[in-house]
Amino acid sequence: MNRHALSVGQCSADDYRLARALQVEADAHMDRANSADEARRLIEQRKFDLVIVNRVINGDGSSGVDLIAELAGHPDAPPLMLISDYPDAQQAAEAKGACPGFGKGDLGTPEVGQRLRQALHSCTKAGEEKAGRTS
Repeated sequence: MNRHALSVGQCSADDYRLARALQVEADAHMDRANSADEARRLIEQRKFDLVIVNRVINGDGSSGVDLIAELAGHPDAPPLMLISDYPDAQQAAEAKGACPGFGKGDLGTPEVGQRLRQALHSCTKAGEEKAGRTS
């Protein structure tokens, strides 16, 4: 597993399902952050290939869309993705710079597996090209 994702604000059961999907579908390892502050600290400490944020961050109740907007504003931001079953939240996250996300109800489906692979590969390359760092 050479790719690393960060899950922000999921409950334990969803984190388990997400970690399993990342491992199986994208050969990626997942770290966890319970709050927005913990996520910021982890992102400062290491490079992540993808950050997956819950709509409402479990550990502190803050907005996942707001965290995406904040993180997307950094020039070296990793690809970001929102987990939410609400289409308006998905649209807001994408407008703030996130890759297309998915709802918890879809976790484990082939479509989500494909979306995770795309975010870890295609979305990463697009982000690197925007920043002028092609591979």
